[in-house]
Amino acid sequence: MSARLKLLESYKLIFKRKLPENRKENIYLLTEKGIRLTPIIIEFSLWGDTNMREFNKIYNIKGLNSDKSYIIKTVQDSYNSLLLNF
Repeated sequence: MSARLKLLESYKLIFKRKLPENRKENIYLLTEKGIRLTPIIIEFSLWGDTNMREFNKIYNIKGLNSDKSYIIKTVQDSYNSLLLNF
């Protein structure tokens, strides 16, 4: 896992910060480049819901398809405001 995190860091998709309450632990957060993957992740989720539902009936993401642009913007904006706290 460490090698994968380092690879994602080298691609500038994530960055590492120390946890404020525990300086020994790291937290990995998405960069702006990583946040821009949101549309792709949502499309993968929709594909999985359509094509793999028979194997995983635990969750339901039907509302995700209704207005993808609104959901993408909401997810990206929420993540950006989370980043302001770090």
